[in-house]
Amino acid sequence: MPSNDGVVIVVMGVSGAGKTTIGRKLEKESKYKYLDADDFHSESNKEKMRMGIPLTDEDRMPWFESLRDAIKEYLNNKKGLILGCSALKKEYREILRSGDLSYKWGTYASAVNFILLDAPAEVLSVRVNKRAAEGKHYMPASLLQSQLDLLEIDESEGVLRVDATLRPQAIVNTILNMNQFQGCFNVDFVEPH
Repeated sequence: MPSNDGVVIVVMGVSGAGKTTIGRKLEKESKYKYLDADDFHSESNKEKMRMGIPLTDEDRMPWFESLRDAIKEYLNNKKGLILGCSALKKEYREILRSGDLSYKWGTYASAVNFILLDAPAEVLSVRVNKRAAEGKHYMPASLLQSQLDLLEIDESEGVLRVDATLRPQAIVNTILNMNQFQGCFNVDFVEPH
């Protein structure tokens, strides 16, 4: 992997996994910009989710296309990017990988890399309910199961898994120490906690 040019790290998972928290912490540790995919949703998508209506693939496609275009811009400018995005289905991840103009569909060899923040449904439910009660997100806990039902990981994709029940700094340290990302961050090695 190049040292700091043209690499995208997608911090992925269902609602409540910690994508924003971890993405922002990684931004502080890296030479990369963090973007939150939620900021790319249309107002109509956000309104549907507020009302507890799961998004359809038709709703999601323009969203994923705008994320792909953002990835393309960063890669074309040889800038690294950390993207917090659910990216629950292989099809969605393929769209994001296609932001790498040298990517060949179905090969999974791309400058776009995926890290799944993995946690049990019970932990996620507590987090989403807390966040909703605090008014910090438009996504209600009632939609969590629909996201869990969509999540599909094909081991051949090389999606890296990190235990999202760990403390945020421990998650970040785990990512910093992954061989795939050596040289992407401002530190050479971080002691695990």
